[in-house]
Amino acid sequence: MNRDSRLSVALHVLMHMHDATEVVTSEALAPRLDTNPVVLRRTMSGLREAGIVRAERGRGGGWSLVKPLESVTLADVYDALTVTNPFAIGCRSPATKCLLERTVNDAIGAALADAEATLMGRLRRITVADLIGRARRLAGKPSARPHALEPRSCS
Repeated sequence: MNRDSRLSVALHVLMHMHDATEVVTSEALAPRLDTNPVVLRRTMSGLREAGIVRAERGRGGGWSLVKPLESVTLADVYDALTVTNPFAIGCRSPATKCLLERTVNDAIGAALADAEATLMGRLRRITVADLIGRARRLAGKPSARPHALEPRSCS
């Protein structure tokens, strides 16, 4: 089963961008995340549309943060990526006439709605800056810049 890793990639790239003093290109960021620059640009476009990052075109262009990461929650990033289904399970036939299958659909639908509400509540309470702080504590380097924690690719 394929999993949607865009949220993980987006959070990871924002953490790498945190202390950047200049714009950063997709080509420079992609190797740090062990991904392709084109894939990264697709992910970044949602962040751009949400006003989290800015894209500068042309020679010397690249990505830069617009919002301070202390004000960007994981839910903000999740919403920017327009994830349509955070879980891989679902109903076989949503518009079924079978009473048994409708009962199954109702039970699964309610459970998924509860799980998504719990997930979003948790994502709203955590900022990207909180993640940077956790990474710094794990590394034993409270003042280290995020990309200084991992000198090369984080893969």
